[in-house]
Amino acid sequence: MKPIYITTTVLSTALFLSSCAEKPKENVAVEAVPKIETFEVRKEKLSTELMMPAELVGFQQVDLYAKVASFVKELKVDIGAQVKKGQLLVVLDAPETSSQLTAAESRLHSQQSVYTASNSTYNRLLETSKVEGTISSNDLEQAEARKNADFAQLQAAKASYREVQTMLGYLQIRAPFDGVVASRNVNLGAYVGPSGKGSELPLFTIQEQRKLRLSVLVPEQYAGYLSVGDEMHFTVRSVLGRTFSAKIARKSGALDTKLRSEKVEMDVSNSANILLPGMVAEVMLLLNAKDSTYVVPKSAVVTSSEGIFVVAVENNKTVRTKVQKGREFKDKIEIFGPFTAKTMLVKSASEEIKDGTELK
Repeated sequence: MKPIYITTTVLSTALFLSSCAEKPKENVAVEAVPKIETFEVRKEKLSTELMMPAELVGFQQVDLYAKVASFVKELKVDIGAQVKKGQLLVVLDAPETSSQLTAAESRLHSQQSVYTASNSTYNRLLETSKVEGTISSNDLEQAEARKNADFAQLQAAKASYREVQTMLGYLQIRAPFDGVVASRNVNLGAYVGPSGKGSELPLFTIQEQRKLRLSVLVPEQYAGYLSVGDEMHFTVRSVLGRTFSAKIARKSGALDTKLRSEKVEMDVSNSANILLPGMVAEVMLLLNAKDSTYVVPKSAVVTSSEGIFVVAVENNKTVRTKVQKGREFKDKIEIFGPFTAKTMLVKSASEEIKDGTELK
């Protein structure tokens, strides 16, 4: 009986070891803890650039019209001519106005004679009235009234004569400033005037081209970064490979109601006549922040249906904080919100990070 017991025990032990060897080991899953990187928000002075289309126009430009109904008698200049201030450009002919001047001059001489006579009569009566009983007071008053009335008529005649003289002066049209004749719309003998077909187009258009204006419409959100005196750079397509510079000379100080933009003008020296009015330019606006602002990586700002926010860290827990976005430059962006110099933000924020997420 003893040998049989030993054999049974050995077989049982072998079977147990075999079953243990065949049973596979179970893998224990280890929960991965997500890594959340944070940073301390800081202020910077962000400088960005904005490329905007602009237009070059003459520093001064005027359209010249005829004030008197007349005909073109002489043309002194043509398109492209360089003119000086006060230079005669065109001579007009208006026979009716010349006749009016002659008539006004005749009335003036006539009224001068009438006034001279009435004034002389009044003076004689005044001297005679000094002898008591020679001239009645009524006669003296009537003579004085007649003299005053004739004097008023004389002044009216002088005003009428000067008016016709002024109208005749409009028959000679002169250049109001130094510039270039940009356009001419009349020929010899053409009828011109303040009304009718003769007034549809200007006689001449004069432009000052030695100095130009560069006009650009700056969107509302960027207008506050520009100041008078800031230097800007621009290029034009007709002059390739060259960059021009100009300083901001004036700002409109108001927004256009349609485009919601502010008009900014720069004065451009053009003594070499390289640039022409009407050219389209590409101007590079340098937007330099006047004060330091909070600048963060773009990955820290989340734009969702709930709004624009960043994920701040308070007491080792996440808190969504709504912000306003400013300018963007490369991988950085301006934000405005309730921050301090020691506020910690999540660098790679997303909508999946909920409020109250504990950082480990």
